Amino acid sequence: MLERHQVALYLGALAVGAVVGWAAPAAGPGFEVVITPALAALLYVTFLQVPAAELGRSLRDGRFLGAALVVNFVVVPLVVAAMFAFLPEDRALRLGVLLVLLTPCVDYVIVFSGLAGGSSRRLLAATPLLLLAQLLLLPGFLFLFLGSELAGVVEIGPFAEAFALLIALPLVLAWLTQRHPSGRRFAEAAGTTMVPLMALVLLVVVASQMPRLGGDLGPVLAVVPFYVLFLVIMAFAGLGVARLFTLDTPASRAIVFTGATRNSLVVLPLALALPGGLAVAPVAVVTQTLVEVVGMVLYVRLVPRLG
Repeated sequence: MLERHQVALYLGALAVGAVVGWAAPAAGPGFEVVITPALAALLYVTFLQVPAAELGRSLRDGRFLGAALVVNFVVVPLVVAAMFAFLPEDRALRLGVLLVLLTPCVDYVIVFSGLAGGSSRRLLAATPLLLLAQLLLLPGFLFLFLGSELAGVVEIGPFAEAFALLIALPLVLAWLTQRHPSGRRFAEAAGTTMVPLMALVLLVVVASQMPRLGGDLGPVLAVVPFYVLFLVIMAFAGLGVARLFTLDTPASRAIVFTGATRNSLVVLPLALALPGGLAVAPVAVVTQTLVEVVGMVLYVRLVPRLG
């Protein structure tokens, strides 16, 4: 029943989070504390559904890993470069857009891709590689787009912390659970919590960040069209890359999702740590989260129809 009505549940979670965040802005910091453990729990349950043996085989899938790297670190920067000249002139807003669009998602993309029939195990295997690549390449991308003045504000700390808490810890716990004799039965039971956990993550993210948008919707309205356009372009660009690498249908859908979903939840702490003069950057990241989540709900329905 939960899976049949998951789209409505996700939209409801977004709506509830927006109302709560708007009506009780003082509760924002409390909701923000819940984001990391809720997301870690969601990923733990997700990792439980992928046996360790399957993960090992996926790591040897060179064509899929190559397609994931090409779509995220060749195609996406080219798409962003084409849009960059049309972005608002505010340098903080531009920095926020670049931070979020140049970093591929390493967390809930696995869930959304799986819901659309994409290969979750292949995306899971690619996760460490994607996180390491973006960590190494992001400063260089920012230098190319903005120059040395702003490229230097990116620090490795938030990425390392996100990898430890959101990827490494849930993955190790999932492997340890699978080794236990009753681990398979527990994994099957835990799988039923994926939809409620996803709804919880969406609710707390929106509720915690709505107060940061304040009453000024100018920055939000200015960047929304770019985020929507990005999702539209990457649906077809991801499919094109998948066909170039001659991937099967589940792998192709996974490539579409990894190219479209961005690392908003991981880069948000980085954006919040920026100097005061760049305070608008987190607004750009949060706005992308709101647009992308709605986009992912549509992707789950539409991507299977593309192929």
